[in-house]
Formats: sequence, C-alpha cells, structure tokens
Amino acid sequence: MKFITQFLVLLISLSSPLAHADLKIFATVPEWGALAQTLGGDKVKVYTATTGLQDPHRIQARPSLIANARSANLIVATGAGLEDGWLPVVQREANNPAILTGKPGFLAATAYVRMLDIPAVVDRTMGDVHAAGNPHIQTDPRNMLPIGRALSARLEQLDPDNAAYYRTRSEQFQKDWQSNLARWQQQAAPLRGVKIWVQHEGYPYMNAWLGLNQVGVLEPRPGVEPSTRQLAEILQRQQTLQGRMVIVSAYMNDAPARWLSEKSGIPEVVLPFTVGGNERVTSLAELYDQTLGLLLAALKQSTP
Repeated sequence: MKFITQFLVLLISLSSPLAHADLKIFATVPEWGALAQTLGGDKVKVYTATTGLQDPHRIQARPSLIANARSANLIVATGAGLEDGWLPVVQREANNPAILTGKPGFLAATAYVRMLDIPAVVDRTMGDVHAAGNPHIQTDPRNMLPIGRALSARLEQLDPDNAAYYRTRSEQFQKDWQSNLARWQQQAAPLRGVKIWVQHEGYPYMNAWLGLNQVGVLEPRPGVEPSTRQLAEILQRQQTLQGRMVIVSAYMNDAPARWLSEKSGIPEVVLPFTVGGNERVTSLAELYDQTLGLLLAALKQSTP
C-alpha cells in the first residue's frame, strides 16, 4: 500500500508541467526579460531573444529561438507589430500551442498601456509605421507599472502553486518603482520643454514622460536613413528651430545623428533604449538612470 501511494504521488508530480522545473519565459526584448526576472525571481527561467544592441524589428527566426520557444510556458512580447517580422514564425515552428497569440502563454505588453502615434492610414510608402501605434513603450518607465501588474497576474495564473510568491514580489516592485518614478521626476525637471531632434521616431513615450519638445526626425520615413541632401535641409531648419541635442538609439547606425551634431554643434546623445544598450545598463532601473544622466549631461553641454 505504501509503495502504491508513493507511486501515485510520483505520477501526479510528473504530470504537472511545473512540478520540477521553473516557469520558462521567452522574452522577445531585454526590457521584458528584465521585468520577468524581477517579478519571477528564482521561480522562473528567462530566455531573452534579442540584445540591447539589436534592432528588434529585424530579427531572424533562428533555430535557437525556435528551440527555446518550444519549451516555453510564456512568451512576453511588445506586440503592436514590433516583432511581426519574426515572432509568428518562431511560434509556428516551435509547435507549442500554449504560447500562441490569444493563449494564456502569450502576453503582449502594449495591450496594457495607452498607445501613442496611432496613424489614421498605413501603407508601404510610409516605412516602418505600426498600425496599432508606436511600439516603443519601454521609453516611459510609468508604463512598467500596469505591465508589471499584468505580467505578475499571468505568472500566478500559469503557476498557481507559487502565486503568493509572485504576488509578494509584484507588490515590492510596485512600491520600489513608485519611489523611482518620484526620484526621476525630480531629477528630470530641467528637461521639460527642451527642444530635441531624434534620428528615429522611437521616443514619443519618453517625450511625454519628460516633457521634451521634439522639433523633428532625421529619418524621412521610419526605418529609412536620410540622404546627405535631406540632412542638409535639416541643418538649415536647425538654424531656426534651435534644437538642443540630437538623440539616437544605441542599436542604430548613428551616422546621421553624428553628422548633424558635428555640423550644428549640438551634442549627440546615444541612449541605451533598453536593458543592455550600454555596459552600465544591466537592470530596468539603470536603464532610466542612464537615460536621464545622458540627457542632463547633453543639456548642460548645450547650454548657451
């Protein structure tokens, strides 16, 4: 009888997908990998499909991505079209029904925040424009609060045995993040109203957070580098608009931003854009600490 009882316990434990394994999370980009690790702690194993120095729009559905998706319990993606060039292929080839869009094993962060820059019309001539709105929601740290709540709830749903653990970590994250937001708001006060150029239309959420005044974009269309003639026209406009700095993301070729900086005398600011965007940004909090530090240093440098 004792042997039968032990056998039944073993059989039940083996039938539970999480009985002897961490909850496996496939994060499409580093910001969601970092958030998942913060909320999941030692109960999760996080695989991040991209690095901070890769363009998240242009990723190949490599065998390593498919292999990790095959064993994942949850995909955490940005959504809003950011990963449309590669993630559907990964989901299909992984042959893992649990992580398909619409299933509990798939979470799109953009579903939990207010989207900006939603175009009235979209066609191929407009470049990399996203019909659902600009997907670069991670540039505003305030968005991490609702996304964090949604992700924590999903962890509890997928791994109910550890629900109390996830809930405790979520509550601590929300408390710590509110403190960070208050600190960042105070530090960022000098940036309000400052005029900026951006190389790529990747910062509407950051602009909304900090009150920056974006006077123009170097790319003629999203994802299309400006020609020398177009840059010359922008340089001429700068004489009137008087932008104080030009911003480019670390994963991009910064040649256009560097050209404008050299010709106009305003500082170029290479922002990390996500976790791992530079060697100092190894956590979500450091992402925004670094972003503010770089912007404030550039503002000081450009002060008349």
